Amino acid sequence: MFVLVGTTAATVADVVSAPLNAALTDCGNPVPRSLPTVVEQLLISLNAPPRLAAHLRIVHDVATELAGMLTERYPMLAFDREAVRYGAATHDIGKVLHTDELSGPGAAHEPAGYALLRSRNVPEQLARFARTHADWARPDIRLEDLLVSLADNVWKAKRVAGLEDRVVAQLTATTGEAAWQGFMDLDDVLTQIAGRADDRLAFQARYSITAAAR
Repeated sequence: MFVLVGTTAATVADVVSAPLNAALTDCGNPVPRSLPTVVEQLLISLNAPPRLAAHLRIVHDVATELAGMLTERYPMLAFDREAVRYGAATHDIGKVLHTDELSGPGAAHEPAGYALLRSRNVPEQLARFARTHADWARPDIRLEDLLVSLADNVWKAKRVAGLEDRVVAQLTATTGEAAWQGFMDLDDVLTQIAGRADDRLAFQARYSITAAAR
């Protein structure tokens, strides 16, 4: 187990801003799952922009749903569901330092997020998602990283053929089923998840990209 350096539950509870608290706790339609407590504490300690907290909460929710649906369909599939959830919950944490990338393109948040998590005692196997979530084409990519990348796209109904191909390849390598069956199974899962994209976009848009002054 890791801890947040220099931060306790008591201190973060005292400094949370109302907008950030709302992003972490408000209900949407559908209701996004809450982030892991340790991630909530990290975001509060960093006074993260509410928009970032809302985005992480949405992608974490989608990743949790995606992992659960795949486990139901492929009970023999071995992957670390907890790592997927944590990775989704922190994948864009570097945007605390690169806030311009909350409203525009950029990749500076990726290495910055990884360095930030490592500085807070987050193990390499969990911190890595901050820099791998947009690097799904690398040859040594793991299924957990691919699922975080997938969640980071399908939450807004974005479908990325090359990314989905890599997920299917790993699914069928495990099950031995035909590639076309893997494509159909994954497409069915992603279509269900993407169907609620408009609600997720509306939820995220409710929150400011600027952190509240302390």
